[in-house]
Amino acid sequence: MSYKDKGLAVFDLIGRVLLAFIFLFAALGKIEDYEGTRLYMISYGVPGALLPVVIAVELLGSLAIMAGLWTRWAALLLALFSTAAIVIFHQNLATMSNQIITLAEVSFTGGLIILAVNGAGCLSLDALLKRNKA
Repeated sequence: MSYKDKGLAVFDLIGRVLLAFIFLFAALGKIEDYEGTRLYMISYGVPGALLPVVIAVELLGSLAIMAGLWTRWAALLLALFSTAAIVIFHQNLATMSNQIITLAEVSFTGGLIILAVNGAGCLSLDALLKRNKA
């Protein structure tokens, strides 16, 4: 890889971190307001017992993407998770704010799909593990 390509690889890292940030903070918010989140899920027909799984997916998935570890799988998992969230929680498009939230979820999903297809780039634990394997 040329020096120029390595310089541009910083943007892969920045993009991964920024994309995963929302899921990290969402997981932390769910931990902070565990009972409120559980009741919110139940109000949409989702069993509250799934909340630990939701938190684990968001927390571990976001950290894996930020580190660039198992990036393709983590991105795919979070894309599927986001798709489920859109279908379950974001069907009310009556207000502009709801529309924006839904479109943001759709955009995150698109970014995650791109990440799942292209991988983390050379500044990642995935790349380091691949180099050490070779």
